[in-house]
Amino acid sequence: MKIAFLGTGLMGGPMARRLAEAGYGISVWNRSPAKAEPLAACAATVCAAPDEAARGADLVITMLTAGPAVHEVLFDTGVAQAAAPGAIILDMSSIRPAEARAHSGRLAESGRRHVDAPVSGGTRGAEAGTLAIMAGGDEAAFDEIREVLAVMGRPVRVGPSGAGQLAKLANQAIVGIAIGAVAEATLLVSEGGGDLSAFRQALKGGFADSTILQQHGERMENRDFAPGGRSSVQLKDLDNVLNEAEALGLKLPLVEAVRDRYKRLAGPLGQGDLDHSALFLELLDLNERSA
Repeated sequence: MKIAFLGTGLMGGPMARRLAEAGYGISVWNRSPAKAEPLAACAATVCAAPDEAARGADLVITMLTAGPAVHEVLFDTGVAQAAAPGAIILDMSSIRPAEARAHSGRLAESGRRHVDAPVSGGTRGAEAGTLAIMAGGDEAAFDEIREVLAVMGRPVRVGPSGAGQLAKLANQAIVGIAIGAVAEATLLVSEGGGDLSAFRQALKGGFADSTILQQHGERMENRDFAPGGRSSVQLKDLDNVLNEAEALGLKLPLVEAVRDRYKRLAGPLGQGDLDHSALFLELLDLNERSA
């Protein structure tokens, strides 16, 4: 199987590296070439243009910032036509379900198949190959690429086209709300004189325990907000959650509240490039506490 991987940034880079190290023939491209060049050391072919990477590929993987970027790369640069007839286009970006369904329909017109499979787990999961992978699309196409997906994490098909993106939106709603809750709990314990490390240890195994508590709670304690998942991306995902909810006639008050906090973090506070656990900084500012 010839694989093209388009988008080798914070998440895509380690994902592509795992595929190359697993022995797959892989061509890579990134809008900023410097982010793709290190993959040459893993025997990946670094290409100057996305359609060059996709030429004759049986599987084209996209890991890009948003729906418009995916549309541009697939259809405006000639990637869809460059891929082999019958190729599978595997979009692992986080975009709106309606965008995924539209991409699937347009690709079908040219005889290419589509699977939307966004991920959760951050850069640590990408590096370790432990990502949660939520896939939507034709079951036969999913089965065909299941082994490739397993190199990057734990793939589960959750329904037809667009269902993977819907599951990712639900995931991001949970993540955003949970980060907000962990930030408030961390501040409460810290201001009350508690030992934050011991606090997290005490909650292990209980109903309040979570990866977010253990990993992001430690980030908040240490003020370590180097980006794994950027706050600006979390904001984009929460906006997409609310857009999808509106289309379904739903009100999601917790998502709306935490979206507004990320909007303040990325906007007036200018911290959109920090990790999404940096919501703690917005909480400190709100309480007039220094970081």
